Amino acid sequence: MEKSKVYYCDMHATGRMNLLEKLKFLMRKAGFEDIDFNDKFTAVKIHFGEPGNLAYLRPNYAKVVCDYIKELGGKAFLTDCNTLYVGGRKNALDHLDSAYTNGYNPFQTGVHTIIADGLKGTDEELVPINGEYVKEAKIGQAIMDADIVISLSHFKGHELTGFGGALKNLGMGCGSRAGKMEMHSAGKPTVNQDLCIGCGQCIKICAHDGPSITDHKATIDHNKCVGCGRCIGVCPKDAIQASMDEANDILNCKIAEYAKAVVDGRPCFHISLVIDVSPFCDCHSENDIAIVPDVGMFASFDPVALDQACADAVNKQPTIANSLLDKHGHDHHDHFTDVSPETNWKSCLEHAEKIGLGTREYELIEIE
Repeated sequence: MEKSKVYYCDMHATGRMNLLEKLKFLMRKAGFEDIDFNDKFTAVKIHFGEPGNLAYLRPNYAKVVCDYIKELGGKAFLTDCNTLYVGGRKNALDHLDSAYTNGYNPFQTGVHTIIADGLKGTDEELVPINGEYVKEAKIGQAIMDADIVISLSHFKGHELTGFGGALKNLGMGCGSRAGKMEMHSAGKPTVNQDLCIGCGQCIKICAHDGPSITDHKATIDHNKCVGCGRCIGVCPKDAIQASMDEANDILNCKIAEYAKAVVDGRPCFHISLVIDVSPFCDCHSENDIAIVPDVGMFASFDPVALDQACADAVNKQPTIANSLLDKHGHDHHDHFTDVSPETNWKSCLEHAEKIGLGTREYELIEIE
């Protein structure tokens, strides 16, 4: 396969061009205007950041992307899907509150914010992919309704996948709550009896008679349960939980297959900002100091090449003193593995390449 082009610029700015102008310049050089945006609904997939975390991307960058789309005639909106875990983004109302608090509101970005999988994380489209691990991806409906998908990712470490970049932003990020359960779990949901109030919402949503209530507490019959995860979305007390038992390598492969479900059949473009490279995901309600200095901005039509280029760039950086990377040492000679030794970020890229999502071979083109 021919090498993919990945465009890069550093984070230096001058009076002639600030960082926001530099981002737009990078996008143009990378071929952004080759996409026909005219009257097209364009989903800009981003992580809004969990409340309390300050490493997430500033909304100023998202505004540049959305303004550029509108300038080219497109109908841009910012989007993400609800989280599987309990936090500030588990349903659309809390999610919008969190997004708006972190600056992702129409007054700051100039576009609307849409939670793609709806109020309770159950608005999804089933996308047949017949993958090795996933046969039918569960993707947030608004993302699948879009004509074009742009991923704007904060490139950082991750405690399960090694790092979070374009593929994780697309794969895990675009999965509905049931989709996230499928990626994280090899099994089926269970009920935390201490949290269950016996309301019966799980019984109403289930098409397979899996849940039942005894002594005001729900249980799920795994012989009937098909693992769709819709009960997770409707439970008002978050008593129904995924088992979170999937091996990290298989999790990475599922993420790659979900990412392919998102991008297949329509124009896509991918941007990653390798700044504030925190050791863990922006899903945390806190962030530790960055593990390496800021690197720059990267863009490509190929999300696999983009992630590979960003990972290579991070691994070339010196360690920031007193960061988790500094404290963990360099036994593995890879910054992400040194921070989270149980992870293997290469497994996601290898599988993504195997299923035709892109190539790990890239030509890095620096933009001055």
